[in-house]
Amino acid sequence: MYQFLRPLLFSLPPETAHEFALESLRFGLGSKVLQQRFAARYARSPFGAIDCFGVQFENPIGIAAGFDKNGVVTSQLAALGFGFVEVGTTTFHPQPGNPKPRLFRLPQDKALVNRAGFNNEGTAKVVERLRNNRPSCILGMNIGKSKIVPVEEATEDYLKSFDLVHEIADYIVVNVSSPNTPNLRELQRPRVLDELLSALQKRNRELSNNQILVPLLVKIAPDLSASEIEAICDVALKLNLAGIVATNTTISRDNLKTSVTELEKIGAGGLSGAPIRKRSTEVIKTIYKFTDGKLPIIGVGGIFTAADAFEKIAAGANLVQLYTGFVYQGLTVASDINDGLAKILEQRGFNSYQEAIGVEN
Repeated sequence: MYQFLRPLLFSLPPETAHEFALESLRFGLGSKVLQQRFAARYARSPFGAIDCFGVQFENPIGIAAGFDKNGVVTSQLAALGFGFVEVGTTTFHPQPGNPKPRLFRLPQDKALVNRAGFNNEGTAKVVERLRNNRPSCILGMNIGKSKIVPVEEATEDYLKSFDLVHEIADYIVVNVSSPNTPNLRELQRPRVLDELLSALQKRNRELSNNQILVPLLVKIAPDLSASEIEAICDVALKLNLAGIVATNTTISRDNLKTSVTELEKIGAGGLSGAPIRKRSTEVIKTIYKFTDGKLPIIGVGGIFTAADAFEKIAAGANLVQLYTGFVYQGLTVASDINDGLAKILEQRGFNSYQEAIGVEN
């Protein structure tokens, strides 16, 4: 059905279509009865429970941060078969984001460019919405730096959001890699990142009463060199982070089918979708090799099919996420990928899902 609806959605401006999709899910799939019916059809657990950083996932396919920034359709996304939903990026201070237009399609490349700039209602409001309305799947919370806060004061800003999401999140992701907040990527520098994540992990221990910590991950850019990735891995291992999300969008525009004229018209922003698939897989391989597979990885970037998902898993990803693939493939993408992935593992003779992780690294 989505193949018939997509031309209609693609006739709308991208952000309008995105808002329409959110509202359609919110109202069209708002009742618990409908969600249960959809879950009966689309929810999958073909591999049994998947343990990753101490959290049990029904399946390895998640929706990436950016799709449901304000946590308005998490239950609906679970009903469509996603094993986990990552809400955000939220910031402590509510913010409108960058001026519109800020979301663009590149249909020839099966890609998107966005420069949204963390538009969200603020962490407190999002947490309040989710407190009594959690999805039936795993809930991740992705936090970022408020634009009005200088980079030098980023740690305190992140801590304020962290304090709020800690009570509801199954895991927390620290976003230091969006290209659309000025100077944010400076936080990926090892010394600065060490200070930020040390403070967050310290607060994690305090809020958890030194018991079981909420898994803390960091999301990195694809535009890093191997040595920069390894330095981040050193920080993550030193601080006992739960894992790394690899990767965010890229500022690169290499090897695109979209014309240079059109790209210049679009301007700055992070590129996602099919063109980033290879690079994000390379980053996953680098992380897996450097950490000897000891640091869990959530792989994201250019996943449209089960074969794309398997590529990430074979490179070393424990779980995978998509956003652009959802836009292009439609409502059944999670169940389609889960079913296809199960077939791939069977055809290749794997006895379990875990056996496939890092097999081609």
